[in-house]
Amino acid sequence: VQLQASGGGSVQAGDSLRLSCVYSGRTFSRAMLGWFRQAPGKEREFVGGISRNGARTLYAESVKGRFTVSRDDAKNTVYLQMNNLKPEDTGLYYCAGQPNSFDTVVGGRARGYTDWGQGTLVTVSS
Repeated sequence: VQLQASGGGSVQAGDSLRLSCVYSGRTFSRAMLGWFRQAPGKEREFVGGISRNGARTLYAESVKGRFTVSRDDAKNTVYLQMNNLKPEDTGLYYCAGQPNSFDTVVGGRARGYTDWGQGTLVTVSS
């Protein structure tokens, strides 16, 4: 099982980035998927997630209206589109997967996900 995230980088406030995560070793189409982040000196926090069937998404209040989670089951890939980035969005971004989930369930807690990737770093400067 592997989750490989990519797309991080250093940007200016107001810029956009799209993170990608390829999830292999599981039946991707049956998995709930999520994004979490961890800023220096802080605990890991939920950013956004998407249900197995893609019908439901869930976001942290701090990113609502700016970030969008989507999935492409044909490519075994989940995306995090981040617009209007702010310095407080800086951190290491992790993708996570929960295999064999229910169709419309989206979890916002780390313990709800079994599989985790290594993370990709996003740095936003003012």
